Amino acid sequence: MSEVRIAVEQRNEFGKGAARRTRRAGKIPAVLYGHGSDPQHLSLPSVEFARAVRENGHNAVLTLDVEGSGQELALTKTITSHPIKGYIEHVDLLLVKRGEKVTVNVPVVVTGDAASGALVSQELTEVEVEAEALHIPEQIELSVEGAEIGTQLHVSDLKLPKGTSLVSDPETMVVNISEAAAEMEEEPAAEEEEGGEEEASEEA
Repeated sequence: MSEVRIAVEQRNEFGKGAARRTRRAGKIPAVLYGHGSDPQHLSLPSVEFARAVRENGHNAVLTLDVEGSGQELALTKTITSHPIKGYIEHVDLLLVKRGEKVTVNVPVVVTGDAASGALVSQELTEVEVEAEALHIPEQIELSVEGAEIGTQLHVSDLKLPKGTSLVSDPETMVVNISEAAAEMEEEPAAEEEEGGEEEASEEA
């Protein structure tokens, strides 16, 4: 994961009205907290922040050039989006230091094809891990290549990158491989019956 540098401004107005004005100006209201310091209320540039999340995931680490107070290193902790329109409404940022370990949720991506006739059900989409702030994995892959029906893969089966340790319960199921249901052939038979009835009525 690459480090992203973003110039941000400090906010002096608060409340819903102030937040709307911030968003209308093309910026996102944010709060930076952590390490026992007082929270800092900031405005993030919408386009640059969205690009950082798109390219680095929701655990993006940002070098913030804070107007009037120097640089801060921050982990994107929580992103709140509008439930309908989808734009980012608010962001919580966590102060971090180089070399510091943080606990984050990382997406689990299932790869490969299971055995013929198998249905792959992913029961867990994210896993909680501890990693150095500047080396958080964007995702963790779990291969089901050739997995037979009846196979169950758990958190303990995940291969974590070097320097990353597991926080989630290792016994939690990630993937269940079951038998795919056979396709029903009743509909074509029903159509044949309907066709036969129509022919009989025409003959009558």
